[in-house]
Amino acid sequence: LNIMASETEYRSPLTSRYASKEMSYNFSDQKKFSTWRRLWLYLATAQKGLGLDITDEQLDEMRTNVDVIDFQRAASEEKRTRHDVMAHVHTFAACCPKAAAIIHLGATSCYVGDNTELIVLRDAFKILLPKLARCLDRLAKFADDYKSLPTLGYTHFQPAQLTTVGKRACLWLSDLLMDLRNLDRACNDLRFRGVKGTTGTQASFLNVFAGDHGKVEELDRLVTEMAGFSKSYIVTGQTYSRKVDFDVVCTLASLGASIHKICTDIRLLANQKEIEEPFESDQIGSSAMPYKRNPMRCERCCSLARHLMVIANDPLQTASVQWLERTLDDSANRRICLPEAFLTADIILNTLQNILEGLVVYPKVTVLDMVPYVYQDVNISR
Repeated sequence: LNIMASETEYRSPLTSRYASKEMSYNFSDQKKFSTWRRLWLYLATAQKGLGLDITDEQLDEMRTNVDVIDFQRAASEEKRTRHDVMAHVHTFAACCPKAAAIIHLGATSCYVGDNTELIVLRDAFKILLPKLARCLDRLAKFADDYKSLPTLGYTHFQPAQLTTVGKRACLWLSDLLMDLRNLDRACNDLRFRGVKGTTGTQASFLNVFAGDHGKVEELDRLVTEMAGFSKSYIVTGQTYSRKVDFDVVCTLASLGASIHKICTDIRLLANQKEIEEPFESDQIGSSAMPYKRNPMRCERCCSLARHLMVIANDPLQTASVQWLERTLDDSANRRICLPEAFLTADIILNTLQNILEGLVVYPKVTVLDMVPYVYQDVNISR
């Protein structure tokens, strides 16, 4: 049997089945470790500018090899050292022999680890925000197109008074506008960890610069600027506060709640045959009942949105158990929950856009549904 390795190992369906290429790349090893190397380059460049004995030749060597990563060698080094950052320091040094002595100079693991994560989180928000904006655009057009089409309103999922198809869509629109504001705020609130040393005191960099506080502060500013941030966190331990992660994931969980509500409403209305998600000409609703028109896209959104909402508990718990300047029991958890939160948000936004671009409304059904209740309402009013 010719069975590929990918078919005999577990793969997350988030990346193997659903997520976009751009979001998958954002959380890839190539993005992560090439960013580590860029951060080492930023650090060395700033240190040279502040007077350390670092040559242009060393910097050019580092720059040339930023994206040339020997992952096999790094894995072997990590197996030997049991330390992922030092494994990549050694791997980078192997292809940059002239620069080997200045790589990671004065830094701690969190210099590359935490700063890279903040860059990746920022970039992930920048992937999501245009997708959410497109969903809002499609939904606004739908609301405007059907603003005058009357339909039966429901409270407690019991027939109530009339509304319009467009007015109901404005409920969804309003929630997503709140999410747009929240995602934009969370993205803009992110700062760089910067150059803070092993316990947030910058002591190791003070040693490098012979106690010159001014140069250490300038080093922090320069590296922050090179990484594309306008500000760094003023106070950190070894890591940036893990409450930042909770703020980020909680914002995504709130988006998940909005999309779950929208897609649940569409599923309920599909049962009433008032509104239907796109259904392809060759799509099969059921293997046993091919006439069925199951709202599978909305069901997928609801399924994944539940996962997204639940993820928020992980960074909440992690933030609460970070002892003193830090503990390492955050690491394995964050490797899972942060990528999964953004990958899941990416998937449900892509799917929601697809749904909104093909929503089908059945005007005769919306009108027929409301006739007996309008008649009853008029009689009661008399």
